[in-house]
Amino acid sequence: MRKDTQHINKESQIRIARRQFIKLTGMATTGLLLNSCFSSKNKSIRFGLVTDSHYADREPAGNRHYRESLGKMQECIEVMNKEKVDFLIHLGDFKDQDQSQKTENTLEYLRTLETEFSKFDGPRYHCVGNHDVDSITKQQFLTNVENTGIPKDKSYYSFDSGDFHCVVLDSNFHEDGRDHYFKEGADWKNTNMPKSELEWLSKDLKSTDLPVLIFAHHPLHKYEAHGGSYQVRNYEEIQQILQSQKNVVSVFQGHTHQERYEKVNGINYFTQLAMVDLSGPENNSFSIVNITEEQIQIDGYRRVSDQSHALQG
Repeated sequence: MRKDTQHINKESQIRIARRQFIKLTGMATTGLLLNSCFSSKNKSIRFGLVTDSHYADREPAGNRHYRESLGKMQECIEVMNKEKVDFLIHLGDFKDQDQSQKTENTLEYLRTLETEFSKFDGPRYHCVGNHDVDSITKQQFLTNVENTGIPKDKSYYSFDSGDFHCVVLDSNFHEDGRDHYFKEGADWKNTNMPKSELEWLSKDLKSTDLPVLIFAHHPLHKYEAHGGSYQVRNYEEIQQILQSQKNVVSVFQGHTHQERYEKVNGINYFTQLAMVDLSGPENNSFSIVNITEEQIQIDGYRRVSDQSHALQG
C-alpha cells in the first residue's frame, strides 16, 4: 500500500518514491513453527525500523551524505509518532566520525542525533554498529544513548513488547571476546559473538514461549555483497541457537546498506537500506513492520520497498 503525503510534514511534502513488491512464502515447516509460538490468536506487533544513519558533520563521501541524516531522522521520528508504533529500533551505525577522529567531536554527533531520536514518544532501542565504536568506546556509546528499561552497560539485551519477545544482539567483538574499538586497531570485518553472549542468547530464548524477533547490526546468515563477506564470523553457531528453539520468527539487520530478504531454515532475514545513502529527503530510508500470526508486512518509506511475507499456509 503506497503511503500518501499525509505521513510527512506538510511543509516538506515530497512524493514518496518507492517500489513495491510482494513475495509470499508458505512453507509447511514455518507453519508448524508458528503454530507453537503463536499459541493464542490475534497476536500482533507494529514497530519502527531504521538503520545506518551515520550522522556526522563532515562532507559527503561517495553515496554517504552524513549531515543530511539529521533531517532524515527528524522525518522518521515525525512519522513514527504519528503512526504510534509500539517501539522504534535503530539497527546500528547510528553516528559516524569526521576526519579528525576526535573523541569530543564524535560524542557531539552522537548526542545531537540521540536528541532527535529521543523525540519518539515511546520505547526506543539501539543495536551497536561498527561505526558506533570508531573514535569512541562501546561504553561511551551506550552511556550516551537510551535503550528503554535497559541498563547502560548492556550492549545485548532482550525485552517484551506486547505478545512478542525481542532480542538485540551485538557482534562488535574480537574473537577472544574483547570489545571492538577501532582506535585500538579493531578489524571491522572480523566481527564475532563471544561465548558469553551465545550462552546468554540460548538461555534467553529458552526462557520464553512468545514468538521471538531478533535485531542485529551485522548479518546473521551467509551474506556476500560488494565483493566480500559481511556476516558475523561465527554465524553458523548463532543460527544453530536460533533454529533450536522453534520460536524465532524473524531477524532484522543492517550494515550492508542493501535491501535484501532471505529465508534460512524457516527464519526470515530482512536487511534494510541505509538512511545515510544518497542526497535529498526523497532518498530517506525507514520502515514500519507489522507482524501477525499470518504475515510479516513491511511498509517502506521513501526508498524502502513494501514487502509482505506469509508466515503460514
